[in-house]
Amino acid sequence: MTTENGKVDLRDMLVLGAGQLGMAVLRALAPRVRAAGQPLAALVSPQMVQSPTAQDKANLEELRALGVEVIGFDLGADEDALAALFSRYRTVLNCTGFVAGPGTQLRITRAVMKAGVKRYFPWQFGVDYDIVGRGSGQPVFDEQYEVRQLLRAQAAVEWVIVSTGKFTSFLFEPSFDVVNLDRGTIHGLGSWETKVTVTTPEDVGKLTTEILMTEPRIANEVVFVAGDTISYGQLAAVVERVTGRTFQKEEWTLDKLRADLAVAPEDVMTRYRAAFALGDGMWWDKADTFNARKGLKVIDVEGYLRARFGR
Repeated sequence: MTTENGKVDLRDMLVLGAGQLGMAVLRALAPRVRAAGQPLAALVSPQMVQSPTAQDKANLEELRALGVEVIGFDLGADEDALAALFSRYRTVLNCTGFVAGPGTQLRITRAVMKAGVKRYFPWQFGVDYDIVGRGSGQPVFDEQYEVRQLLRAQAAVEWVIVSTGKFTSFLFEPSFDVVNLDRGTIHGLGSWETKVTVTTPEDVGKLTTEILMTEPRIANEVVFVAGDTISYGQLAAVVERVTGRTFQKEEWTLDKLRADLAVAPEDVMTRYRAAFALGDGMWWDKADTFNARKGLKVIDVEGYLRARFGR
């Protein structure tokens, strides 16, 4: 839904996290907030500030150049400590993932509600947890579903969920073992017709900023975006076309993946493969997305691969 005559309030805004997604959001959002004459803060781990890696130093320098205030704070803190910090902000965008283990997202969400934050973008940059529901075999998915139920059960905090699918690069993660560019293998999860929605972090950052800035203000709604929605069969064709190579292709049926899961029930990637083989909740029609309706350009799988290979 959109709020009637709802203006977007850019005052007192906090982004949680400055990792791959957090930086993408901050790069897109900071110039817009600064143009409105408002400050923007980013919460990062204390280690990033106190003992930064080379990548941390580069990110911190970029954040300073963007005019972002950096706050070192442990998201593993208890709910009251988080609420005390969040109470200084009107809008919180959560880009942290499960940095402090299971329960992180429920604890952060409860703290946001306790703090009296006006508008909240939870860490829901993934699949359609409403369709997936509870009992998917993925504890992370169960917690994400519970976050949605928690937000829907209250009216004090406006929330906006941005459903993005997986990051596009995840399809090419060797440990996920869908496309292994080094080994020259492609595995279709469930069937070659099973679909998956993916978006690059850069596009997630840009689209989340556009969603946040939209007026009348979007509130209490799941907003779908997509860089691409593609079947595993289509993915195989794109990979071979862009690379100019012939890959060894194998369909991994749901029965096979469930058998794998029975052998290794705690293995995260085995769980992911079984979940994505189901198809349901893992994809949506790109034509029905926020970016398609607004005519916003995004990077599809072929564009991602061509950029990666310089083609």
